[in-house]
Amino acid sequence: MPAPTTASHPKRTTAGGSTVLRRRRGPRTWLAALPLLVFTGICFGLPLGAIAFGAVTGTDPASGATRLTGEHLARSLQGPYLGSLTGSVRLSALTALLGALFGVLIAQAVVTSRSRALRSVTLTASGVLANFGGVPLAFAFIATVGISGVVTRLADLTALGWDLYSFTGLTVVYLYFLIPLMVLVTVPALDGLRPQWREAARNNGATTLQFWRHVGLPVLAPSLLGGFVLLFGTAFAAHATAAALVGGSVPLVTLKIADALSGNVLTGQENVALALGLDMILIAALVMAIHLPLQRRSARWLR
Repeated sequence: MPAPTTASHPKRTTAGGSTVLRRRRGPRTWLAALPLLVFTGICFGLPLGAIAFGAVTGTDPASGATRLTGEHLARSLQGPYLGSLTGSVRLSALTALLGALFGVLIAQAVVTSRSRALRSVTLTASGVLANFGGVPLAFAFIATVGISGVVTRLADLTALGWDLYSFTGLTVVYLYFLIPLMVLVTVPALDGLRPQWREAARNNGATTLQFWRHVGLPVLAPSLLGGFVLLFGTAFAAHATAAALVGGSVPLVTLKIADALSGNVLTGQENVALALGLDMILIAALVMAIHLPLQRRSARWLR
């Protein structure tokens, strides 16, 4: 009688000495994911290819032939276009930092609270507010704290120097949906901190500050940094809220792309707009390259 084989289920020994079976991924796994890969390639690959092609090509005025050129990419990194990229990075970094800070504080208050009603209400509201943006959000702020807004008149915010249609005002508006997003990201990570770790630290004479310094923050650091990166990417790609609220008064790359495509400022700048879009894609790819390893590292501890 032939001995049973475990080729498809190789053994793996854990730290406790027990043996578990680890299933190998066969070709059927990739076949199951093939429709998703095809859908992703069509919906994301084709637009990306079109943007990249338009960013590095141009039309010869004399012959009308298409030729490769780096002129559009060079122009996208000069003058007002570079200023818009810098402005978007500044706004995204600032709002992501503030959103991460306030989001972590709110998430910690929710996790440590014994009220289930508070947790349910906070998470439900965060889920709604994190997806509330665009023109409706801009209109809500204009009606509330705009030049003729209700709160502006009641509290006389204009005399205090408040201006909704500025970099500061746009920062406040972005925090409206970034803070709830950080709460949704951070609460599961805080739930993953095991009570046994606190008890072990307390039994060894560690204070609460020492526990957070040597155990809590090192474990949560990948999740917190991943949340910051997610908030940065969300703010960096936002367009409708800024377009409805500040127009062109605050230099942002998404607004520059819209102006170049529509010809509001200069005509014939469509390829420069595609080059700006390619710059945004490269920055977003860099953000995701940072976010994904942090997410995998935090998942190892917070299972």
